[in-house]
Amino acid sequence: MQITTTTKDAYMLMHRGELALQKASQNGMRININYCKQKIEELTGIIDKHHNRFWKTKTGKLWNKIYGVKRNINSDLQIRKILFKTMKLKSSKLTSKGNNSVDNEVLSVLANDFPEIKHLLKVRKYMKARDTYLKGLLREQVNGTLHPFFPLHLVRTFRSSSNSPNFHNQPKRDKEIKKIVRSAIYPRLGHQLGSADFSSMEVRIAGCYTQDERLIYDTVHGDMHLDMAVEIYMLDSLDKHNPGEANLRQGGKNGFIFPEFYGDYYGNCVPNLLQWAKLGTLKDGTPALIHLQDKGLIRLDKHGNIKNSDKFIKHVKNVEDDFWNVRYRTYTKWKKKQWKYYEKRGYVKLLTGFRCSGIMNKKQVINYPIQGTAFHCLLWTFIELTDRTEQWDTVPIGQIHDEVVADIQPEEKKEFFKLTQHIACKELPEAWKWIIVPLKIDAELCAVDRPWHEMEDYEIK
Repeated sequence: MQITTTTKDAYMLMHRGELALQKASQNGMRININYCKQKIEELTGIIDKHHNRFWKTKTGKLWNKIYGVKRNINSDLQIRKILFKTMKLKSSKLTSKGNNSVDNEVLSVLANDFPEIKHLLKVRKYMKARDTYLKGLLREQVNGTLHPFFPLHLVRTFRSSSNSPNFHNQPKRDKEIKKIVRSAIYPRLGHQLGSADFSSMEVRIAGCYTQDERLIYDTVHGDMHLDMAVEIYMLDSLDKHNPGEANLRQGGKNGFIFPEFYGDYYGNCVPNLLQWAKLGTLKDGTPALIHLQDKGLIRLDKHGNIKNSDKFIKHVKNVEDDFWNVRYRTYTKWKKKQWKYYEKRGYVKLLTGFRCSGIMNKKQVINYPIQGTAFHCLLWTFIELTDRTEQWDTVPIGQIHDEVVADIQPEEKKEFFKLTQHIACKELPEAWKWIIVPLKIDAELCAVDRPWHEMEDYEIK
């Protein structure tokens, strides 16, 4: 696939964007070297403990019997053979090549019946934190400072990437690993780390492309994640401020809406939706799985594990049908029109003056323009912010997809966030008239001299 510029403005966006991101790389971010070394040693002890415990289990002894000195707890090939060929267990999903998947999601499901698998998950998690993240930070630091790169020519959708180290890939979802890794990164002395993140950016850009009135309304005024969770889990209502029901909303968001928007289908959504249901409870304390059983959608065994989910699968299929053919039918029409345009011409256009051409599947034809355009909005904002803070003590130090990260001088924080919001939410839509959906910025800020992990919500007044 090729992405080319078709206008001078598109070319200048990439040219100026690369210069702005190079400045961010030069600015860099401080790293606590002693903390990294101490944490690496601590994680090594934890990894060894889980290793030893696993090899003493029934599964570990079987593994050792088959592979002996060649045993490798990190080998997907060995894990797949032990669990699915020798132990005759079933994987909840397949890889793109049709093999039984052994990703963390699958292993987490199997761990409900085979607790020793939890040791495998622990080893994986802590080894990645130690070897990929902390050792990576130490390897790339220069005199206690990281200078990650943000090239613009390596990603197919013309988004940015990051390397040396990959600043985009620092952990966020796993709270424990997030704390371990992000606690190593600091601002300059006397400064604060802050971020400004476009809220629901790709959905808003999808609204600009599709002009789907229901999608635009839900994005700006509604809560589609909550709405879909209510439908999927057959609830009368949902309180997102209640921790147990908040998990169900996350199920609607991460287990259904995101996969559906990126081209997945109900069959692949169901395992994730049920995983979120295991974490969820209703306001009255009823476990979500019990609630689904009461609704006749699943059957549980005496241990509380899911015995049958056929009716839930059919239910999610019906929810998906309503999602695309009723709720967002205009979006569906746009997708069909977009695919026909590509079949006829061999390329699709971006609203920002780029053209995607070459061999693409339907998912790519639909998603690349939205993803690329969303990033171009961030890049335009990043350029303007970099230029206008050139004489400030506050400096942008990086970006993560739709987010600007900055090293902020405390006395400049209010003006920095106000300027960012003004550029992103007022000037950008004025410059690009096709932006018909209001844009929104969410901000976070650390205390002075505190690590990246301690980011808290910051209200832009």
